[in-house]
Amino acid sequence: MIKEGNRENVVIKTSIIGILTNLLLVIFKVIIALISNSIAIILDAVNNLSDALSSIVTIIATKLAESKPDKEHPLGHGRIEYLSAMIVAGIIFYAGITSLIESIKKIFNPEKVEYSNITFIILIVSIIVKILLGKYVKNIGEKFNSPSLIASGSDATSDAILSSSVLVSAILYIFTDINIEAYIGVLISIFIIKAGIEIFMEAVNEILGKRVDKKAINEIKKTICGIKNVHGAYDLILHNYGPDKYVGSVHIEIPDSMTADEIDPLEREIANIIYEKHNVYLSGITIYSMNTKNEEIIKIRSNIYKIVMSNEGVLEFHGFYLDKKNKSIRFDIIIDYSIKNRKEIYDKILNDVKKEYPDYMINIKVDIDI
Repeated sequence: MIKEGNRENVVIKTSIIGILTNLLLVIFKVIIALISNSIAIILDAVNNLSDALSSIVTIIATKLAESKPDKEHPLGHGRIEYLSAMIVAGIIFYAGITSLIESIKKIFNPEKVEYSNITFIILIVSIIVKILLGKYVKNIGEKFNSPSLIASGSDATSDAILSSSVLVSAILYIFTDINIEAYIGVLISIFIIKAGIEIFMEAVNEILGKRVDKKAINEIKKTICGIKNVHGAYDLILHNYGPDKYVGSVHIEIPDSMTADEIDPLEREIANIIYEKHNVYLSGITIYSMNTKNEEIIKIRSNIYKIVMSNEGVLEFHGFYLDKKNKSIRFDIIIDYSIKNRKEIYDKILNDVKKEYPDYMINIKVDIDI
């Protein structure tokens, strides 16, 4: 996760480079397509035009996404970028469907094509340009976490492959007089449609609440655990309000000897450090009390840990606390979602712990596998 910084300027600058590059390719490809009467090159040009339109949408969305929070949107407008990715997907999908229809028409009504040296030169140059553009845009998108740029970069790389197929069909026609132009057009169309669907589904996943990158989660937890008196960080939940705009909550494990006047500044310290280092606003920090006053309890914890973790599918054990006064034991577990008999595992753990410590009331909570 990175801080906003000059993210907006970089995304817009990269998008403008993409627009100008694609418009130049469109102009050259349309010219050689008209000269050679090539449906495949026309569709290749249409594909580049859709890329340019997508970049324009990206610029508009980025400007809107960076708008300051207001009364109706107190957490900002960052999710507009996901909506823009859906619009980009729609443009690409429409271009693909249109191209597919035209290609199928050409299969049944083929037309003679004529290639020249300039045709091959422009096609080769466009392939090289698209490869370089795709790599550049995708790298920038990943660095600044822009879903629209990542999508555009991947699309540009796919375009280079499709342009290569057009070049191959042209060479085949020159040497064998076999015309597969329309079929290449169908292939291009299918790739365009597939790209549109993938971009759309990625944006939908982000809006629905996609699992946050495990590496980022672990880095935040590691930072929290590095703060004095924090012995564990669990149940970190992050809500995405746009790329690199997260609001979240976390459970921390602290000694049972700490008082409210000690916990309050600790929570504030954690919130400040996490915001400064990871650009994440922790709106809630709740606590697990950790037994520290009794060696016997520490041994009991170790024994229960072994009982719990001996069950297949249990990913984590935390939040343990033994209350001697009220004769109760409480702890949380995480069970893998891929396990079908999750309830059976829970019941087995509960019964095993009760059997081992019959004098205690056992309270087990199953946490979400985030």
